Amino acid sequence: MKVLYLTNEYPPYVYGGAGVHIEYLSKEVSQLADAEVRCYGDQAAVVGRVKATGYEPLSSYSALPKGLQSVFKTIDRDLQAIGAGTDADVVHCHTWYTHMAGIWAKLNYGIPLIITTHSLEPLRPWKREQLGGGYDFSLWVEKTAIEMADAVIAVSHGTKADVEKLFNVRPERIKVIYNGIDTEEFKKVSTTDCFGRFGIDPARPYLLFVGRITRQKGIIHLVNAIRHLDTDIPVVLCAGAPDTPEIEKEMESGLKAATAGRKNVFWIREMVDRKTLIELYSHAGVFCCPSIYEPFGIINLEAMACETPVVASAVGGIPEVVVDGETGILVSLKQMNGSPFEATEPEVFARDLATQVNRLMKDAGLRRKMEAAGRKRVEETFSWKSIARQTVELYQKLIAEKK
Repeated sequence: MKVLYLTNEYPPYVYGGAGVHIEYLSKEVSQLADAEVRCYGDQAAVVGRVKATGYEPLSSYSALPKGLQSVFKTIDRDLQAIGAGTDADVVHCHTWYTHMAGIWAKLNYGIPLIITTHSLEPLRPWKREQLGGGYDFSLWVEKTAIEMADAVIAVSHGTKADVEKLFNVRPERIKVIYNGIDTEEFKKVSTTDCFGRFGIDPARPYLLFVGRITRQKGIIHLVNAIRHLDTDIPVVLCAGAPDTPEIEKEMESGLKAATAGRKNVFWIREMVDRKTLIELYSHAGVFCCPSIYEPFGIINLEAMACETPVVASAVGGIPEVVVDGETGILVSLKQMNGSPFEATEPEVFARDLATQVNRLMKDAGLRRKMEAAGRKRVEETFSWKSIARQTVELYQKLIAEKK
């Protein structure tokens, strides 16, 4: 059996959870089947048993508005990726960027199409800020691909419910398979090599955020929460890759206002390497995930694997990862009419985040219990080997049904 993976993110160009997912899934699946990755970039390598090929757009589409340039470059790459032909038995797409290629693969080559829903476009309306009219295209291509897919993998039961609500997909075609983590790589370390560069004292427990500067990740809510944090708590914001210049400016102005008079807030604006990331997780007192929409949240797994308690919003798939009161604390996020688009009481949410961070930072004994419980949960429930095995079994089922 051969699997063709289509993804926009793949090392060394990874900026989100979907890129982490495909890196490790393809690696583990390659131990059970032949695996090929076609992605966005200039990759041309064999990584272990995985062949990876990147594609760059053939045109700049400079005559189009900036948002549409991104969309047309996506279509360009997809056409190249699937126009190269394939001898795969199944095609597995990750994120809407590759859905057009998946549609072409299913229709032209007659092979089963599997889609993993890392997030859903109807639940990310702020993307219109980034894509303009291209957001209407991303909505259409995602809906079309999901509804014609032979199987849809939801990364949480919460995401499965969203798929059933938003799309015309028979429940038996949706399978929940969690994201995973490499527990040999993500584990607590004692090294502090990165801290001198950032000017952070690793001996003092700090609050850590890791993520992109985007509405979805709720970074602005955390910035607003800083005003309510105990002043002796250092804050490390590992936040880069802003969706738009506008949200980057909002981040800058919000941080300036929230940190007036504080000298212990550190903004790391780069996308750090994995060694640095693991060091930052390992020495944090608390990790905060203030997302307003999160189908799963691999970052919470990464923190728990490095034995760091989590304070997170109780949205999407997060409650399936973070056990409230055991591996971390979940904070309620009130949203208008159940909408995941924004907090209806942002000041209340920011204050509630700060309250729980303050509580944990004052209770070293509770943090130690959560550190151990988090690591144990990750080891027992979120192994990539188990996830790869479940995924391959799904491939085999679909191939057998096709014959």
